[in-house]
Amino acid sequence: MNSSLFALRFVCFYCLMVGCQPSSVQKPDSGRLTKIGGGCDGCELMYIDMPAQMDHIDTSQGWYVGNQKLVITGRVLSVDGHTPASDVILYYWHTDDEGLYTFDGKGDPKSGKHGSLRGWVKTNAAGQYAIYTSRPAPYPNGEMAAHVHLSIKEPDLANEYYVDEINFDDDPFLLPQFKMNPPEKRGGSGVVRVLLDGNVQLAEHDIILGLNIPFYPRSLAKSPTSGLSIGEDQPSFMPFHVYGPDKGKNVCPVCKYGRFLGLIFFAGKSMNWNEISDWLNFLEQESIKRGKELKVYVVCTEEAGGNREKTIKKLEELGQKLGLKHLALTIVPSFHDTVSEIDLSRIDPHRENTIVLFKHRRIYDKFIDMKADAHSFSKISAALDEVNKDFFHLPEPAHD
Repeated sequence: MNSSLFALRFVCFYCLMVGCQPSSVQKPDSGRLTKIGGGCDGCELMYIDMPAQMDHIDTSQGWYVGNQKLVITGRVLSVDGHTPASDVILYYWHTDDEGLYTFDGKGDPKSGKHGSLRGWVKTNAAGQYAIYTSRPAPYPNGEMAAHVHLSIKEPDLANEYYVDEINFDDDPFLLPQFKMNPPEKRGGSGVVRVLLDGNVQLAEHDIILGLNIPFYPRSLAKSPTSGLSIGEDQPSFMPFHVYGPDKGKNVCPVCKYGRFLGLIFFAGKSMNWNEISDWLNFLEQESIKRGKELKVYVVCTEEAGGNREKTIKKLEELGQKLGLKHLALTIVPSFHDTVSEIDLSRIDPHRENTIVLFKHRRIYDKFIDMKADAHSFSKISAALDEVNKDFFHLPEPAHD
């Protein structure tokens, strides 16, 4: 290695150690706390060498020189979690194969802190974007999981802001990092689950504008709340299975369902057993129609039937009467129970029902207080139809 390249690498490593520690990376600047997002260190670098014209697809140098090709693709959605957001600029940057932000000397030196594996995309009319790059390596000190930084600039807002870094669920550093520094979930969960398209890793990542962003100027109209937000990950929990393939066991629905679509029907305190019967019939038919692509779980509290024994008996009778073969009927002590960890789902027990739809753990739709009628059934079915299934045929990498 020649002396100039060694010096360049040393500078990159030094910047990495002093400027990208967990306590300082992309954190709000105390002098800019009234800015949308609270301000952040380094976000201003997105404007250095920014091209005048941007597409919704970008390819970095990493795609050509990195050890592992990576495609990150998804949508940017408005605060409602449904409406596509067009003309939103996403600026990304990440480390190279050695975990460094190596700057190749091309372009403005002011951007050197972010290295050369950086770029921009501008969402199209459907809110879509795609980044072709390389999978980043973790920092050499081994304290942080590998990640891709993201900054957002909306066309009608005064300033840029950062969202959660993209992390990879198969990274061994991820869980220890999250235990020490829980994610902020800015823009939704940043955790992605990679799939394989030949020798290319592919990760889907949707971003919800304004979600958990301080001083964001737009918000949803007030409505009943129950469950986590669209864009966040559905937490794991351990209900007792009364009816279905795991009868008599405590099994996590989120872990068990696999990588396709999951639907959890949380029945509230005011549940009507006749309506529950209609819901079970509908959900059974949806499960039959969609085969391996959909797993459905019904979660009741022990008091739904009066007490634990009565609730178990009622659910068993319903399952047998309706001839259910694809649904799992489960119970938890209450929606505030900490032992089963159902409390992490933040279900309001006073709501008639809360229906959470998720793919690869990530919540992509949610319904509250739905009646068991044709209109509600049509909305649920449409939501299951609309989710992107383009990558369902791709395998997952082998995990240890």
